[in-house]
Amino acid sequence: MSFEETIMSKIALITGGSRGLGRSMVLALAKKGVDSIFTYASNEDAALAVVDEVKQLGSNAIVLQFEATDFTAYNEFAARVKALLSDKFNDRPLDFLINNAGTGLHKSIADTTMEDMDFLYQLHVKAPYFLTQSLLSEIADNGHIVNLSSGLARFSVPGASAYAMMKGAVEVMTRYMAKELGERGISVNTLAPGAIATDFNGGAVRDNPQMNQYVSSVTAKGRVGEAEDIGPLVASLLTSDANWMTGQRIEASGGMFL
Repeated sequence: MSFEETIMSKIALITGGSRGLGRSMVLALAKKGVDSIFTYASNEDAALAVVDEVKQLGSNAIVLQFEATDFTAYNEFAARVKALLSDKFNDRPLDFLINNAGTGLHKSIADTTMEDMDFLYQLHVKAPYFLTQSLLSEIADNGHIVNLSSGLARFSVPGASAYAMMKGAVEVMTRYMAKELGERGISVNTLAPGAIATDFNGGAVRDNPQMNQYVSSVTAKGRVGEAEDIGPLVASLLTSDANWMTGQRIEASGGMFL
């Protein structure tokens, strides 16, 4: 089926889908026949490359530029999503929303600035809260929302306080979303990855041999995580077999700090 034809598969919206964990999620869902609308912040070439990979897998993807901390653009973004669902997906709703976009910060409490804290709050807490709000009318009853947290919300590593605080808020937010959206049959869960070897946080886990070795030494599986460990897990959470699970935190860390 060409992209111009009516598309009747499940539809996911994934923020930050052009690289790292988001890219892995888009591709893992494509392998299960799920089409995607995904966002990128600045690297259009990388985003278009993911679209091509999705097509090679026999699914479809549409990419939208979106700056998650530009809250004045949320109404316009929601309108664009609604138009795409109408024009390209035969007025189907979103089956899945994955609030994935984010970035890290490694600073001690002594060195963290108010500007650092404000930015992390806007990106990791305010953005998924209000993006979800803006898309509520487009999410299908009995759909599923996944919010990204971090293993750092459970265990403490010096230099991660501000980032980890935001992810703790995400986990509380998830439980409230699950409570309020449950009457529509919508499941809302948190996925908390451990240390992953991507370009996240400047590629600290991927590119620093000492960090890589340390993470491996405190992980039951004996290695750092890879993006490909996370995408398929997200895809499995979005199957109908997981419909009765909501308001839960699922950690995917390979067993860090057990």
